[in-house]
Amino acid sequence: MENISFRTTVLPLSDKLYRLALRITMNRAEAEDVVQDTLLKVWEHRQEWEQIDNLEAFAIATCRNRALDLLKRAGRRTENLDETAHFSSHTPQEQLEAREEVSLVRKLMEGLPEVQRTIMLLRDIEGKTYQEIAQTLDISETQVKVYLHRARTKIKEWITNT
Repeated sequence: MENISFRTTVLPLSDKLYRLALRITMNRAEAEDVVQDTLLKVWEHRQEWEQIDNLEAFAIATCRNRALDLLKRAGRRTENLDETAHFSSHTPQEQLEAREEVSLVRKLMEGLPEVQRTIMLLRDIEGKTYQEIAQTLDISETQVKVYLHRARTKIKEWITNT
């Protein structure tokens, strides 16, 4: 089994964890707190690292659960994120349209059930495989595919009806 180091194995996950926490909490300060809590929790389980099949999946699942707990305690209050996406469109009109589409999809994703939204974030934005998502959420790969299909179908329906 490989030698696992907090510095070389866990700390590089901070950016992924932050992006996930930020997408769930929609608040930068809360996302940072969630990441710190997650890293602390992973550190506390350092004696079990060798038994954990996928340390990254464990960290992501912990981060997701911490962020969801924070939202429950806060009564699901959120703040809007600044649009920071960079677009390859050439004209200002195309850039504006692309930003509006991103904003619309984000709003629509907020209306999805939590599991579907999380799976869509992990698959379409983070680029995780079905297997990694299944391990992270402790569900089968088939369920991941079903939830993802339902989420994408619902988003597509909402967009075509808008």
